[in-house]
Amino acid sequence: MPATPAWPPKSAPRLFVPAPLAEGATVALDGAQSHYLGKVMRAAVGDAVILCDDTSGEWLARVAQVGKRDIQLSVEALLRPRELVPDFWLCPALLKKDRFDLVLEKATELGVAAIHPVLTRRCVADRLNPERARAIVTEAAEQCARTALPTLEQPVKLDALLRDWPADRALFFADENGGAPAAAAFAAYAGPAALLIGPEGGFDDAERAAIRAHPGARAITLGPRILRGETAALAATALWMGTTGDWNG
Repeated sequence: MPATPAWPPKSAPRLFVPAPLAEGATVALDGAQSHYLGKVMRAAVGDAVILCDDTSGEWLARVAQVGKRDIQLSVEALLRPRELVPDFWLCPALLKKDRFDLVLEKATELGVAAIHPVLTRRCVADRLNPERARAIVTEAAEQCARTALPTLEQPVKLDALLRDWPADRALFFADENGGAPAAAAFAAYAGPAALLIGPEGGFDDAERAAIRAHPGARAITLGPRILRGETAALAATALWMGTTGDWNG
């Protein structure tokens, strides 16, 4: 007897939508999302689409109508509630556009709760396009089946980040000059945490001294090799997820 195919199919398109979702609701898509479903995925009436609203969770919807410029979807049932995301922030120094795009995409896939870009003296970039960055994060969340988008903040200078840092959150600081082994440091701490990663060229001496003087900072080392900014950010995030996050259940 042939196996019953999964429903909804794993190949069903996934989209985040801004409006709250509920059983029986109608969702109208236009612009890029309508083009994606209608022209790229060639969705037809009756096809399944997975919708997320970043509030309630993941919903099954079906295409109800396909127009020239918009697509109407009918929401049928809640598939799973919004996931509980590990309370981990990534605070990466801004990098060149293509390298920082990679950080945004992969940090979302790895499961961070928030991304707080940082401006330091050796940053080669000084601004971030919020719409473009949000689109990258949203696409990554759709691709990896997240039901919760990470919070994405605008870049702030390092001194402002340290000044306004919440007292109850540990700030793990990847220091090229050394610190506690990252895996051991992560495993020994179970509270709200964040990871601060410097730019290519690293923090200068004054920045390093200011970070180390902060009461919430915990210097760590990521091994014997000097890593690029994007490599350090993603490798350390993966390590945190494996030791303290949700990779081991």
